[in-house]
Amino acid sequence: MTACKRLSLLALMVLAGCTSQPEKSIPERRPADVKAQIAQLLPPKVSDRQGWSNDIFAAFNGQGLDPSLTNLCSVIAVTDQESTFSADANVPGLPGIAWGEIDRRAGKLHIPSFLVRTALMIKSPDGKSYAARLDSVRSEKELSAIFDDFIDMVPMGQKLFGNLNPVHTGGPMQVSIEFAEAHAKGYPYPVDGSIRREVFSRRGGVWFGTMHLLGYPADYSRQVFRFADYNAGWYASRNAAFQAAVSKLSGIKLALDGDLILYGSDAAGSTELAVRTLAKRLDMSNGAIRSALEKGETQAFEKTDLWQQVFAMADKNAGRRQPRAVLPGIKLESPKITRNLTTAWFAQRVDGRYQNCLARGR
Repeated sequence: MTACKRLSLLALMVLAGCTSQPEKSIPERRPADVKAQIAQLLPPKVSDRQGWSNDIFAAFNGQGLDPSLTNLCSVIAVTDQESTFSADANVPGLPGIAWGEIDRRAGKLHIPSFLVRTALMIKSPDGKSYAARLDSVRSEKELSAIFDDFIDMVPMGQKLFGNLNPVHTGGPMQVSIEFAEAHAKGYPYPVDGSIRREVFSRRGGVWFGTMHLLGYPADYSRQVFRFADYNAGWYASRNAAFQAAVSKLSGIKLALDGDLILYGSDAAGSTELAVRTLAKRLDMSNGAIRSALEKGETQAFEKTDLWQQVFAMADKNAGRRQPRAVLPGIKLESPKITRNLTTAWFAQRVDGRYQNCLARGR
């Protein structure tokens, strides 16, 4: 065997040895290490750091989420923004908010206010009148419990409220109670009466809030868009970018709210009608357009011909790639909100806290 052949054989053996080596896998992190990192990332002001760390870890572990620095800081930032890590935070002026909601609903049903006030003077199960409890209510958890009581017990309670408890979000992450009830399968803790009540606990609020924030795939370039989705709904930022592209192509002004269709209705909304004006250019029927838009609450929408053609046209018209995500332009509406706030404001506030958390992690 010549020296050249020996070298060639040696090179092949070395190459074979390199390619046959198994890929190194990233070792799974110990729960204690993840909890220690969470405790380090929490804002300095947080008390019971171990309790918060345990509940956040349980949410990530139970839902199979990656406890990366990005993901952990996202949950921490939303919790800090929504409650400053208070599982049952006081809401300033809540008695006035509660009475205002009662009067609004009574007025809608043409029931005189004095009749409502008289009904609420009867005693509740704790010995106090419902009116007295409302006058001293401090937290949403307490307010929700009062409403649940008198819906079942007070004359006119069922007529005024039925099953529509006016407290729609709650807990340390202010997660939607409707979302929690729809995603209760797999909840690992014993349920204290109802999922609604669980949302107001630290463990339940963190579990469902984490799911709402991270429990769906989204290819966003920046985490701020996920924060906007937390406020406006899954894929709202992506859908708002689609609406912006349609608006530019059609010349029709659209609200960038992320709602591509009128959910719960067969009627065409403003976005759908604007897309229809592009039907010939897209070579799509109204039915095909509707079918694609109905995928707007899933990642699958990005795979539709409608999405791809609209952005191909928008990119070509603009001479550059158009954004695939924008902050939705939604005004925040709530009895608790007295200022002119928007989803973009919320997302940017959370993003500031997120950046602070990343800095602590570094």
